[in-house]
Amino acid sequence: MAAIKEYAKKDVQDEIREPLVRVDSNLGAGDGSSHGSTKGDQWMVYLSTFVAVCGSYEFGCGVGYSSPTQSAIRKDLNLSLAEYSMFGSILTFGAMIGAITIGPITDFLGRKGALRMSCVFCVAGWLAIYFSKGALSLDIGRLATGYGSGAFSYIVPVFIAEIAPKNLRGRLTAINQLMIVTGVSVSFIIGVVVSWRALAIIGIVPCAVIIFGLFFIPESPRWLAKTGRQRDFEVALQKLRGKDADVSREAAEIQEYIASLDLLPQAKLLDLFQRRYLRSVIIAVGLMVCQQLGGINGVCFYVSNIFEQAGFSPRLGTITYAILQVVVTGLGAAVMDKAGRKPLILASASGLVLGCVLIATSFFLKVHGLALKASPIFAVAGILIFIGSFSVGMGAVPWVLMSEIFPINIKGQAGSLTTLVNWLGAWLCSYTFNFLMSWSSYGTFILYAVVNVLSVLFVIVIVPETKGKTLEQIQGAINK
Repeated sequence: MAAIKEYAKKDVQDEIREPLVRVDSNLGAGDGSSHGSTKGDQWMVYLSTFVAVCGSYEFGCGVGYSSPTQSAIRKDLNLSLAEYSMFGSILTFGAMIGAITIGPITDFLGRKGALRMSCVFCVAGWLAIYFSKGALSLDIGRLATGYGSGAFSYIVPVFIAEIAPKNLRGRLTAINQLMIVTGVSVSFIIGVVVSWRALAIIGIVPCAVIIFGLFFIPESPRWLAKTGRQRDFEVALQKLRGKDADVSREAAEIQEYIASLDLLPQAKLLDLFQRRYLRSVIIAVGLMVCQQLGGINGVCFYVSNIFEQAGFSPRLGTITYAILQVVVTGLGAAVMDKAGRKPLILASASGLVLGCVLIATSFFLKVHGLALKASPIFAVAGILIFIGSFSVGMGAVPWVLMSEIFPINIKGQAGSLTTLVNWLGAWLCSYTFNFLMSWSSYGTFILYAVVNVLSVLFVIVIVPETKGKTLEQIQGAINK
């Protein structure tokens, strides 16, 4: 009996590994873009993406809120530095809770249901901040917005990846990162001219757009298929691909793959570490570690001081930094489906190495009193190269790949783990930065450069290219 069970299990796994669609070269891409649809038929995909990435923008608003409002909040509420420091860090704590819990919640409520729930947390958080009279309500509000932000950071890329045709999936999923940095930048700029309470109310606007927009867009077809809602699955897929599109092949591929997954036992968190899923976990977790421990939060933390030392206005320099981040992230999103994920992230990590070396050189020269006129030039060049390189690939690509490589039966658990690792890495980099700078300013950025060199090697050896493949083809190739 044990031998029979083992044989059946192996047979199911072999089905999952086997390509589900044999694509004839005469039939086109085999996705929504080639089933008789035209670019005009993709409007529902674009609308759905817009509604979803308002969650990414909301995430950015939460992250960017504390910087321009710090002095005003402390003055109005008479907070100590320690009390305000708690307000700044509690967002990350809330996001970690969101990361741990949102995967299973998304599998239960659906992608749209999880988006609504995240909006409720964020709206409640912003209202608590707006009406705050002291530190407690301020921290409760920040915790709630942090939970919503952590949830959005998982839901948005997963939802977009599941609704987009393969020829658009990379660039549409990368808009997630673009809208995050746009939210951060806009919050910083608006926060200079409005009160901190007004900025909190402005933070509710993206949630209002999401809640309203969800009435007009379909649920993820793959989630509907996974939950056995056959009729809803067909309607949602047809709406996304256009009324005249032939979706029969794509629908059959999705259903066959999910039927194979349904033959496996219900996935649990520990199942992620089984052999068939281990490569996906290593890729996703490894990329999140590379993204966060390469120094991005350290550079963001120190950017004003670096520009000040270089003789620039800290405010002007930070705004320039923010605008560059938005522009380059947009360029990266635009070329992702043409250039591919792997070339972008390799170029990005290589640029991060160069940026870290230039910043380290600047600090080295300053510490040793050498070429003092050249030191600010190295600093400014290094920080601009660093943020430009991060934005073009390392910022967005890990989230794109995370949304592509996990089968839907373990996507909830895998997404929770990956998002948690990302937020833990962000906290670790931010927490250790001041200690590292006290140890050695230039040594800190040499350490970041070494991490980014290791990232280059990791991508070359481990990370696959997913451009131009359906989710089922990607997952079948990796999870074997």
